[in-house]
Amino acid sequence: MQTFQDKITVITGAAGGIGLALARQAASRGMSLVLSDLDAERLQQAAASLHMTAERVLVHPADVSHEADVAALADASFARFGAVHLLFNNAGVGFSRLTTEHQAADWDWVLGVNLMSVAHGIRHFVPRMQQQDGVSHVVNTASAAGLVSSPGMAAYNVSKHGVVTLSETLYAELADQRSSVGVSVLCPAWVPTGIARSAKHRPERFGHEADLSPESAIYAARMVEAVQSGRLTSDDIARITFEAVERGTFYIVPHRKILQAVQLRCQDMLEGRNPTALTPPGAAEGTK
Repeated sequence: MQTFQDKITVITGAAGGIGLALARQAASRGMSLVLSDLDAERLQQAAASLHMTAERVLVHPADVSHEADVAALADASFARFGAVHLLFNNAGVGFSRLTTEHQAADWDWVLGVNLMSVAHGIRHFVPRMQQQDGVSHVVNTASAAGLVSSPGMAAYNVSKHGVVTLSETLYAELADQRSSVGVSVLCPAWVPTGIARSAKHRPERFGHEADLSPESAIYAARMVEAVQSGRLTSDDIARITFEAVERGTFYIVPHRKILQAVQLRCQDMLEGRNPTALTPPGAAEGTK
C-alpha cells in the first residue's frame, strides 16, 4: 500500500499495547478505524483517547477466538464503511509454564486467540477485500517466538509459529492469484505491554490457570522480566509496521538482533546439529 489517507483499517486487540499503537498510527495517517477487543470497557477508553470524530471510528467488541464473533466483526466493518483496506489480525495473549504442565484448556485458549483468530480473520475478510477496488493489505501479528523456540513457552511458540506459516501460505496463494491483497507477518520480540497479564482476561470457558510449579514459576517470572525490559515501545512497533506496509515488506522483524538466533537455528538444521540451547525466554528478544 502506498497511501493510507481516507482508507479503512480493522484492528483486533485494539484496547491497548501494540493494537492501540497501531490505531494511533492509523489515525495520524488519516484512516478511519474499526477497533475490536474482548475488553469492551478498555476498548471504549482506547477509542476515546484517539480524539476522532464518531464518523471515523467503529467500536466493536469481540472474542476473536470465536469464528462467529469475527464474522460479525467483518459484517459490521463492511456495513459501516463499505470496504476494508488494512486488516490487523493483532489480538494475542501470553502464556508461560513447563510444556508438561500445559492443560488442554491452556492450549485451547492460547491457540484460539493467537492462531485461530488470524485464521478467522483471513476467512471472513480477505475474500471481500479481494472483490473491492484497489489494493489492500493484511498484517498478521506473530512474534519472534514464531521464529525461534524459547523454553517455557510451548503454547505461545506453537501459536506464533502457526501464524508465521499461515501468513507465508496465504502470501504464496495470493501471489499465485495475482491478487491485489498484500500480506505481512509482524514478528516483534518483547515490548513493554500488558501481555504478561493476559490471564486476567482469560474467558471463563477456558477455566482458570492452574497454580505454577516452582520450575514453571521461574519461566513465568522470566517472561514478565523480558516484557518489561523491551527497548522498543508499542509506538515504535506501530511506526515500523506502517513503514513496512508502505514498502510491501512481508517479514516485519523490528528487533533485528533476534535474526542471529534465527540464523543459528537454520545452521543447526543445515549441519545436522541438535538445537542450540537458547537464553531464557525473552532475554535475547528484548534487544533491538
